[in-house]
Amino acid sequence: MDTDEEHSKTINEEYKTWKKHAPLLYDLVLSHTLEWPTLTCQWFPDVESSPDKSYTTHRLLIGTNTSNIEQNLLHIAHIKLPKQSNDLDPAKFEEDKGEIGSYSASNKLEIVQSINHDGEVNRARYNPFNPDLIATRTVMGPIYVFDRTRHELKPKPDGVCNPQIVLRGHEGEGYGMEWSPLKPNHILSASTDTTVRHWDISHYQSASNILDPLNTYRGHTAAVEDISWHASHENVFASVSDDQHLFTWDTRDATQPHQKVKAHDADINCVAFSPSQPFLCVTGSADKTIALWDLRNLSKRLHTIEGHSEDVLNLEWSPHAETVFASASNDRRVCMWDISRIGEEQTPEDAEDGPPELMFMHGGHTNAITDIAWSKTLPFTLMSGSEDNIVQLWSPSSHLYAAEEVPIEIDELE
Repeated sequence: MDTDEEHSKTINEEYKTWKKHAPLLYDLVLSHTLEWPTLTCQWFPDVESSPDKSYTTHRLLIGTNTSNIEQNLLHIAHIKLPKQSNDLDPAKFEEDKGEIGSYSASNKLEIVQSINHDGEVNRARYNPFNPDLIATRTVMGPIYVFDRTRHELKPKPDGVCNPQIVLRGHEGEGYGMEWSPLKPNHILSASTDTTVRHWDISHYQSASNILDPLNTYRGHTAAVEDISWHASHENVFASVSDDQHLFTWDTRDATQPHQKVKAHDADINCVAFSPSQPFLCVTGSADKTIALWDLRNLSKRLHTIEGHSEDVLNLEWSPHAETVFASASNDRRVCMWDISRIGEEQTPEDAEDGPPELMFMHGGHTNAITDIAWSKTLPFTLMSGSEDNIVQLWSPSSHLYAAEEVPIEIDELE
C-alpha cells in the first residue's frame, strides 16, 4: 500500500471513530455537501423566529472555489435549526450522515442568493454596521464590495461580476480582511504584496465604483497573511506575516509599526485580538503552535499552546465566553481552547488527550479546514468549512462548557 492510500485509510478510520463517539460529544452536528468547496464562512447576525414555528432560520455567508471550471459565486444561505437544544436527541444520531439535529429535511442548508464573482472567493465578510454590504477578497488583488439588495437572487447567466465598489491598491491576492468593529465602513486587508491596506467606503463617490486606500502600511518583508482590529481601540490593529513577525499599528501613523516582534519560527497565518482582554492577542503559525501575547510586553510570549499536528490556519474568539477561542488547522481539526484552564493539574491519562486548556476537538472533517465562524446567537455553536466541499454546523455537548466561567487576569498566564 502506497503512502497516499495509507493516509486515506487513516483518515477514513479516524472519521469512523469520530462518528461512533459523536452522539456523546455533541448537542448539534449538521453536515452539508456543497457543489464546490468554500474558502470562507460566516454567520449573519440576524435570526428569523416565529412563535408558531419550532425552529429559527439563520443566514450564512459562503463562497465558491471552482478552480475556474465553472463560474464562481458569492452565496447567501439559510439553515433552519431547532429553537431548543433539548429538541436534539443524541439518540437520534444519523450515522450515515454523521449528523445530530437533522430532525427534518427542511433544515438542510439552502442557497437563497448567488452573486457572480471573478475568481474564487478567498474571504467574504459582511459590514457589521450594514450586513447587506459584503466585502470579498479576490485572487486578483482588488477587494469587491457588494450591496446584496442590488443583486437578483439568481446570478446573471452572462457571468459578469458587478460589485458596487472596487477597493483598489493591492498588487497580489490575500485572505486576511476585516471590517472595523468600531469605525463604520472602515476595512483592512492583507496581501501577498507584503502590505496592509485600509479603506473607508464612506469616501466612495458614485461617479466611479473604484476607491483608493486611505493608508498603506509597509514594513513586513514577506506576504502578510492576516490582520485583526483591536476590539476597544479604534485606531489599533495587528498584522502577521510569512516573515514570522507580529506587528501592531496605529492608523494615525502609517509610516511604521507601533510594535513588532519575531513571534514564531515559521510563517504566521492568523492573528486575533481578544474582544474582552484589551492587551491580549493570539497568533497561529505553520510551526503548529498558537502563541498568547500581552501587548504591554511583546518581548516574551505569555504561553504556547500545542495541540495541532499541522499548520494553524484560523483563530477566532468566542462571543459567548471571554476566555475561549477556536483554532483550525491543516490537520482537519477545529479546537476550542479555554485559557482559564492553563496550568491546571492533569492526570497522566488526561495529559494524553492534550493540554488542560484544550476544551474540545472537532474531528468531523476529512480534509484541511478552510475557515471557521462562531454563531453570535447560538451559544458555543460554530460553522466550519473544509476542502472536501463540506460545511458543518456543530455545537459540543453543553456539559462540556456549562460549568461556571472563571475570570482570568493576563498576569496569571505568565
